[in-house]
Amino acid sequence: MDIQLWDRLAGLLQELDLTWWKILAVIGVGLVAGFINTVAGSGSLLTLPLLMFLGLPPNVANGTNRIAILLQNVVGVTSFKRQKVLDLKQGLIIGLPAVAGSLLGARIAVGINDAIMEKAIGGLLIIMFFLIIFKPGRWLHSHEGQPPVKLLFQLIVFFLIGVYGGFIQAGVGFFLLAGLVLGSGFELVKANALKVFIVFLYTPFALAIFMWNKDVNYVLGFILAIGNMTGAFMGARVAVKWGAKAVRVFLLAALFFASLKLLGVFELLQ
Repeated sequence: MDIQLWDRLAGLLQELDLTWWKILAVIGVGLVAGFINTVAGSGSLLTLPLLMFLGLPPNVANGTNRIAILLQNVVGVTSFKRQKVLDLKQGLIIGLPAVAGSLLGARIAVGINDAIMEKAIGGLLIIMFFLIIFKPGRWLHSHEGQPPVKLLFQLIVFFLIGVYGGFIQAGVGFFLLAGLVLGSGFELVKANALKVFIVFLYTPFALAIFMWNKDVNYVLGFILAIGNMTGAFMGARVAVKWGAKAVRVFLLAALFFASLKLLGVFELLQ
């Protein structure tokens, strides 16, 4: 039985033209993406292009990436919980609207002009970049007792973020962090832990829709997940050990490069 399973796996790898260096590349990019996703966000801006470079159609790449995201966040949630910076009750209150939104987002994951959407998201990320630079206190200190906005508005915001996360994972961490810090009043390290938990909550539902529509490549998804899980473990420990100031630096760097990529600046330089 084991020999048959190994032969079948080898056949699948050969069918996908996955040589050993491609497998290592997928794991390596997944490791970097998992670390970035856990400490800041936008790791999927690395993994989605890689999956499409390996021959997956955009929708299949989008669905395949969810396997790695799900397993990455299992590791991240476990690590943040062990380090006592994650409150599951708070995460459920603001996470359930994101779950509902993700179902809608995954259902409408086709039919939108990707180029226009990427430019709009890139512009929003630049605005967030300057908000973090000019208002650092809002990102480094907790305001849980006096959240900036009412709970109802927070729930609406997280529902809309869930719609975006269900539609396309790339960059959703930035919007979750903005909602958690600027809307709910959490400091950056705790917001990071809650962000990981919220993504963990809605990803199975979004993944199920992609699976139902047969838009998932399981072999590549699990290979990518090896890297993402390793990166998530490293990222969660770095976020807690180094504190909010260090996370802010990672966040600014990730925001800067993600916004440039979405706005097409790197393509213009080629």
